[in-house]
Amino acid sequence: MVSGVRTPLRTLGTGPVPHALPGLDPAWSRTVVVTDGRGKERTWHVLDNGAEPVHGTVLCVHGNPTWSYLWRHVLAGAPDGWRVVAPDQLGMGFSERAGADEAPWTLAERVDDLGRLTDALGVDGPVVTLGHDWGGAISLGWAVAHRDRVRGVVVGNTAVAQPPGDFGPPLIRLAHLPGVRPFGCVATPTFVRATSALSSPALPKDVRDALALPYDTPARRRAVGDFVADIPFSPGHPSYPTVAAIAEGVRTLDVPALLLWGPRDPVFGERYLRDLRERLPQAQVHRFEGASHLVTEDAPEHVDAVATFLRDLDTPTAEVARPGTPTATAGDDADAERLWSALERRADDPSPVVAAGGVTTSWADLARRVADLAAGLHAAGVRPGDRVGLLVEPSVDLTAVVYAAWRAGAVIVVADKGLGFTGMRRALRGATLDHVVGRRQGLLAARAMGLPGSRISVEPVDGAARRLVGADHDLPGLERRGAEARARDGAALPPAADLDADCVVMFTSGATGPAKGVAYTHRQARAEVDLVRATYGLTPEDSYVAAFAPFSLLGPALGLGSSVPAIDVTAPHTLTAPLLAEAVAAVDATVVFASPAALRRVVATREELTDDHRAALAGVRLLMSAGAPVPVAVLQAVAGVVPRAALHTPYGMTEALPATDVSLEEILAAGPGEGVCVGRPLEGVRIGVVPFGAEEALAGTDPDETAGSTGEICVRSAHVKDRYDDLWLTQHRSARHPGWHRTGDVGHLDDAGRLWVEGRLAHVVRTADGVVTPVGVEQRVEGLGLVDAAAAVGVGPAGTQQLVVVVVPRGASSRRTGPRGPLGLRRADGDLTAAVRDAAGVPVAAVLRADRLPLDIRHASKVDRAEVARQADRLLAGSR
Repeated sequence: MVSGVRTPLRTLGTGPVPHALPGLDPAWSRTVVVTDGRGKERTWHVLDNGAEPVHGTVLCVHGNPTWSYLWRHVLAGAPDGWRVVAPDQLGMGFSERAGADEAPWTLAERVDDLGRLTDALGVDGPVVTLGHDWGGAISLGWAVAHRDRVRGVVVGNTAVAQPPGDFGPPLIRLAHLPGVRPFGCVATPTFVRATSALSSPALPKDVRDALALPYDTPARRRAVGDFVADIPFSPGHPSYPTVAAIAEGVRTLDVPALLLWGPRDPVFGERYLRDLRERLPQAQVHRFEGASHLVTEDAPEHVDAVATFLRDLDTPTAEVARPGTPTATAGDDADAERLWSALERRADDPSPVVAAGGVTTSWADLARRVADLAAGLHAAGVRPGDRVGLLVEPSVDLTAVVYAAWRAGAVIVVADKGLGFTGMRRALRGATLDHVVGRRQGLLAARAMGLPGSRISVEPVDGAARRLVGADHDLPGLERRGAEARARDGAALPPAADLDADCVVMFTSGATGPAKGVAYTHRQARAEVDLVRATYGLTPEDSYVAAFAPFSLLGPALGLGSSVPAIDVTAPHTLTAPLLAEAVAAVDATVVFASPAALRRVVATREELTDDHRAALAGVRLLMSAGAPVPVAVLQAVAGVVPRAALHTPYGMTEALPATDVSLEEILAAGPGEGVCVGRPLEGVRIGVVPFGAEEALAGTDPDETAGSTGEICVRSAHVKDRYDDLWLTQHRSARHPGWHRTGDVGHLDDAGRLWVEGRLAHVVRTADGVVTPVGVEQRVEGLGLVDAAAAVGVGPAGTQQLVVVVVPRGASSRRTGPRGPLGLRRADGDLTAAVRDAAGVPVAAVLRADRLPLDIRHASKVDRAEVARQADRLLAGSR
């Protein structure tokens, strides 16, 4: 029997229930009476948005100890034509409780009864299931049993099996204990309240109270304890066969899938995500950084992710195959140039190819070592598509490992220590590593980070040292093993990876938000190498100095010898003019890659150069600086250090580098403008702009490639990234214009086809009078003789923000600092305020002075305007 009458929420269940709860529309609430598998009529509480299911129905299944309230945002944000049904499981929420003499519901009964409910509700497909916690397993069980109705599956922080060697979530096992479960789950609200307490940031009190509302007495918490007891940890448990059947049945679900994950979950950690990915290889993944177990509460963007997934189901882009999955070598690509091809061609060349850390190796030695290591890695179980995390500083060893991993078909994962320990841990744990390579200190760090995968030590280790770092192999041993395998069998290596298989996941600097993993295929990486070589006329006679991390590994791929200065390339401001000269001399370099911070330091230490240093630097024909804008004054000063070099500043980002290029002469010819002139698009690169206010109108079309419009900059070329790794929603947004990458930078094209960058989209100030981009304001203010540095930021809600300019007066302090820490903000005096307002060119609400501005760690050049805005807002609001 089905009751079609909707009833107010306050009349459901037992005891008084508030008429309105935060975010919940009482009109969604209804009761439904259905006969269960035990032959008894049961009253279910269901939230139902009542939409006509033109496209289908979303079936939302909560876990323990939540209820349908968990899905309120999905009900509110579902696309048109999608009905959303969210029941309270029997015994949970405001659905009927079992009688005192009844046995608890088992997992099999819950899956079966959910099917009876959906039949009663007329949910006949197409259906997208959406589950969380143990509701994830139940929703997937329903999908397996009703596969003819299923159009897609979505789960968040759940599990359907214990991965090999796993003993189950520690917190659940604790709650499972007979002495703990009755007290913590039933007699007291400890388990109920602890679940919402896991959220980060902390949930508002009214939301926490709403989540706990149905569980206000021990009698109403009985099913909370029963649910915990029904989780099987061993084959002898009654529900174990059901879980096993669901886990295996999931493998047969050949429908689009989406995994939404809170990485800070202490219950369902990375190993459970890995297990789900293995069972659903077609699944897209989005990790909501900072989110914990209740991902639907911690990450409001989950609603956009679900809605986007639903809309995609009606388009041809709803793919089942997971991008980046290795495949067999395509016949047409069998003879294509590979990243290691130059090494193979120059296998007999005794000239230097890499000089780093006081060690120099030749093309011949590196080619032999790469081949032996690749064979050794393959023999040790490194398989095509495996991910290899690198915790090794730039060195000959690192270069050998990278090219050997590529030759073995593996994917390297690069997250430099400029992210800090916490940032590296977050990045590498989220990259689903299969192997980690490091020196002893790196492997100890991997243990502290809790990274998965086998361990490979760079140095030889044995006995106690091997046990200390947990090493399974070391590089010398793998080289010997590979050499022996090659001697026995000339085909000791697997076929070269497909050009469209992943080759690298490189993390962004994190300067404008959490670092993102950027995945490149072999084809895209090869296109980048070819573009750099062609743009700058690089030949085998050239060699280069890599004082900029992204370029420190490209020498062999470019066919060039390279040298890494005796510095930490993740701390570029430590480069001095003598150290640069010594690196140039090591390989007779003709080309230099250096970051803006490195160049500032080189200019500051140029008086320390000897005659030999100057002679070496005189051989440099080309100097490139990227990663952040380079002031003209710095470039002009650098010209005195490398007097014969052409000075260029390519523009790009981790996702597409380079995209444009400009020389010092071209910058001077362009003159001042609104932003930084970064030149014209390179050969094969297209640059477009999505004007402010036209984002929706232009979705799905090409951006504007004509002059005049100001907005978000987009790039299209063969070397743009494949995707953001495990950031499906972010990738979807960045590719909103098919074939284009939305950069997150803002700017415009001028009449001469030159691109001007005006700042980051996240830093645009949206005032009542319109949009203000920050860079032009900062440039004009920094042109004052009174100011060393400036940051233009918005304070207040978007649309009515006030423009605030924060300045570092000339000689006040160094600009260099980390991204956090007090800036010493205070109001500027009247004369400075007046001067800044006159120079800014737009209305300025307030002028503040600071001792310094916060800069990113990797480049030591990009101002963290978000942090400046946060501190300015606090000061202007009257608090510190």
